[in-house]
Amino acid sequence: MNVIIRGGGDIASGIAHRLFVCGFRPVITELPIPKTVRRLVSFSSAVLNGKITVEGVTAIKESFPFLSGRDYIPVIEDSSDNPFCFNDPDVLIDARMLKNARKDRFPDAKLKIGIGPGFEAGIDVDIVVETNRGLSLGKVIRFGKAERDTKIPGVVCGKGAERVLRAPCEGKIKNYIDIGSLAEKDAVIAEVGGVPIAAPFRGRVRGLIVEGSFVFAGDKVGDIDPRENVDCFAISDKARAVGGGVLEAILSYFDFMVKA
Repeated sequence: MNVIIRGGGDIASGIAHRLFVCGFRPVITELPIPKTVRRLVSFSSAVLNGKITVEGVTAIKESFPFLSGRDYIPVIEDSSDNPFCFNDPDVLIDARMLKNARKDRFPDAKLKIGIGPGFEAGIDVDIVVETNRGLSLGKVIRFGKAERDTKIPGVVCGKGAERVLRAPCEGKIKNYIDIGSLAEKDAVIAEVGGVPIAAPFRGRVRGLIVEGSFVFAGDKVGDIDPRENVDCFAISDKARAVGGGVLEAILSYFDFMVKA
């Protein structure tokens, strides 16, 4: 079964990981220069580094994915010169997390799955999987939309919007702290165009986009967690839940489920 996942960020990687360990062999398409924040647990990093392993599953950059005999996840550039390597895939998953429906170059597939806000089941895609935290996280939606984008991350130990580090201006980013490091309050984590980005509280740096990336004012460039013992190198609970929803969507749609 040919499965294409558009996007290789942390949510998309949680989906790809779950499908891979369950026997599927997905292919990821990603931009030539990803701006992934949680890049140490994201298969998109293979675009720049050539290879990355996340929780025992390896992704390797390819110019064209082989269809059989693979023990890794191919990551190919999704660009105007190489929009897709498959025609009519069995499953197409849009996990770019753009928060708005993008109908550009959305090819035919037997099953189209949209991840999070911006998609409506039965209109844009066949199935939507919920990404907002709460009781519906990972829910398979066959009619209707996902919950709206609140633009506010889930609250962790009383910290919400301040957990997201954003670019103060336009320019290239320079990082001063590695992912996984513990940052004291007001410590300079990075800078953009010479303007520092300071830690809003004492916490563990869970993600930073790759140094040298060009960003615009307000772009998300990092993630800090108030839990000092958080594992920055593990797939998040959110990504696992969404991955479970995608797995359910595929198995139920193609009637793979074992009937009692």
